Amino acid sequence: MTTTVPAPEQETPAAAKSLWRDRDFLLLWGGQTISEIGSNIMQITLPLVALLTLNASTFEVGLLTAATTLPFLLVALPAGPVVDRVRKRPLMLWCDLGRMVLAASIPVAAVFDVLTMVQLYVVALVMGVLTVFFAIAYQSYLPSLVRKDQLVDANGKLGSTQSFAQLTGASFGGALVTLIGAARAVAADAISFGASALTLFLIRTPEPAPKQAGEKRNLRAEIAEGLRFVVGHPVLRKLVMSTAMSNFFGTIVLSLQTVYLVRELKAEPWVIGLVMGGSAIGGLAGGLIANWVGKKIGTARMIWLPALLLGWAGLLIPAAQPGWSTILVAVGMTILMVIFVLYNSSQVSYRQSITPPELLGRMNASVRWIMWGTMPLGALAGGALGTYVGVRPMLTVSALGDWLAVLFIVFSPLRKLRDVPKD
Repeated sequence: MTTTVPAPEQETPAAAKSLWRDRDFLLLWGGQTISEIGSNIMQITLPLVALLTLNASTFEVGLLTAATTLPFLLVALPAGPVVDRVRKRPLMLWCDLGRMVLAASIPVAAVFDVLTMVQLYVVALVMGVLTVFFAIAYQSYLPSLVRKDQLVDANGKLGSTQSFAQLTGASFGGALVTLIGAARAVAADAISFGASALTLFLIRTPEPAPKQAGEKRNLRAEIAEGLRFVVGHPVLRKLVMSTAMSNFFGTIVLSLQTVYLVRELKAEPWVIGLVMGGSAIGGLAGGLIANWVGKKIGTARMIWLPALLLGWAGLLIPAAQPGWSTILVAVGMTILMVIFVLYNSSQVSYRQSITPPELLGRMNASVRWIMWGTMPLGALAGGALGTYVGVRPMLTVSALGDWLAVLFIVFSPLRKLRDVPKD
């Protein structure tokens, strides 16, 4: 099926303005930047809470990482029809408020000295559920806010600020852990979700009413419709398979990177913040050059050509040793982030372009279920095998797995396209 998303209604001269002058896009962009900064603070602080405050094992840290992504496997599919039936912006706002309360519970528990691993697991799991709904609604909402020919640019900008947030969030998170402790540093994430909710509240662009609002339809049939669209599309199917495998191996790194830096490379919290934050420069650069690279080589080619370098970059991470060579982790992650942002800027835009608007929620839910459903499995594999085989060998396995993942899109109809469809 190649039905495309229609351009926003009422095509006026104002609609042709640059995204830099689009008030509502800038509100969305700014709110997500703040939220992402907070989330990246939590990404570094949550495993450090487990390691430094609660003395967790490698497997327990892997289980904590799995808890944050398990909801994509459990609730992503039914979340799709829900998103298609409701307005996206209010749903996103309530998800932000819920995540704000959950994040705030960790420093509160730390103040009263009642923080446990069970609470960390519960917070990670419930926040993951809210993140599922937010993420599916978010990618389904963007096409109603910007024109179709602006999607690559918009996704590139959002991707670049995600990396900027990783840069500042990880660095700031490492400093906060050193100054006030890991548990109390999580308060910054709660504040960021509140800021994101405020920016969503201030957006004025009217959101079209969902076509399925008020309709009584069979949930199973709606889920199946979304899955059939994804699995039946020759390019989308290969994109999903490639990303799912890459996410599996990538989450092995995610589940082990803090353990690797703390216990094998003997890095202090502030060094971890600098290493993880410094690597985000690559993602920031990738987002800033996404539009330029897309024009030079083609937005469709931008999906698979840079991805050929994933394995080489991944091998730099297990090559690091205690001391100055710890910088190899940052270099490897920098290259990986450039590639990831270029890839996502185009593949997300491709998905948004080829999908009918009434299917966007279910398409994104189906894609997330498959792509992100492998992540808790990767986290569990990383935690378990990292304990028994070793952290460094598993990081090497992850890099080799990235090469295998790229083959799905290299040998697909995508190679025959230069650009993401715009019509």
